[in-house]
Amino acid sequence: MRMIKFLLRKEFKQIFRNRTILIMIMVMPVMQLLILPLAANYDVKDINLSVVDHDHSSFSKKLISKITASGYFRLQGYNASFKDAFQLIESDKADLILEIPEGFERNLVRENQQKVFIAVNAINGTKAGLGGAYLTQIIGNFNSDIRLQWQQGKGNNLPPIIEITSSNWFNPFLNYRIFMVPGILAILVTMVGGFLTALNIVKEKEVGTIEQINVTPIKKQYFILGKLIPFWILGNVVFTIGLIISWLIYGIIPLGNIFVLYGFIWLFLLAVLGFGLLISTYSDTQQQAMLIMFFFMMIFILMGGLFTPIDSMPGWAKVIARFNPLSYMIDVMRMVILKGSGWKDILPQLWKIALFAVVLNTWAILNYRKTA
Repeated sequence: MRMIKFLLRKEFKQIFRNRTILIMIMVMPVMQLLILPLAANYDVKDINLSVVDHDHSSFSKKLISKITASGYFRLQGYNASFKDAFQLIESDKADLILEIPEGFERNLVRENQQKVFIAVNAINGTKAGLGGAYLTQIIGNFNSDIRLQWQQGKGNNLPPIIEITSSNWFNPFLNYRIFMVPGILAILVTMVGGFLTALNIVKEKEVGTIEQINVTPIKKQYFILGKLIPFWILGNVVFTIGLIISWLIYGIIPLGNIFVLYGFIWLFLLAVLGFGLLISTYSDTQQQAMLIMFFFMMIFILMGGLFTPIDSMPGWAKVIARFNPLSYMIDVMRMVILKGSGWKDILPQLWKIALFAVVLNTWAILNYRKTA
């Protein structure tokens, strides 16, 4: 223990002498938690719409007013022909075209049916899909309102109507920030812990102090512990700062026990720091360590379930995601913060992260070559 104490004193002195590390620990989580939830917006609004109204009737005007009043669409053009409206799509000034045919109101009244034409700019698949779905739903609601008015005018014998009432659990107002912030915080902890530890031993190699350490009677496991514990503490500091910002800025308060979160993050940090130390034992320069860590970090983030659900991935991607510790961290963060899950609920993820921690740290200790 006395030897570990001296190693920890040395590591903390090196950390606090390095202003870059302090900026990464204190400033980076604050800035990213303030910026990323605002940029990573799942809400698709202000969809540019161009309308071609050949009817100019009261019904067509009501339909256009209903669409623009929904808050999802912005009327970009009111054109006389489809050709003119299509030019707006070609110049990226419009995302959708709604063409209302001539005789729209007359055919609705006389024949009880009428078709409208919707053209969607599908370059942006997400925006096209959501925009088309929004517009179709609004037109469907408009159609239901008209049918209800007609039935009321004919008498009191209204056809039976099924009314659907939905209840949104865990995120009742469908606020995307409540969904995104826990995942972003998990990524920040992973990046800080992974990158700092990946550069740690490599820096000793480049400076030349690793040879001095190698000729001392310090055992490999003590040396690895001395490198791991300081960044484990700093990782908890970053996590705590992130929770405070989530509460102050976004009003996110964990529904579950806070000690469940910290218990999992303690184990998760051991796995991430072990992975960073493992990379540092294989690298000869800080540039090598940065590139290798960046490669794995991109895979962790893109296949961690933050932006794309793992269940919607193909089979081969699901297999890779099982070996991604970040996916378990994001899952647990959302379970505890949003659903109020406890130890029993996160037990499967806990055992898998524990296995990651044991394997990666053991591998790092065995791979560290000590000449003395």
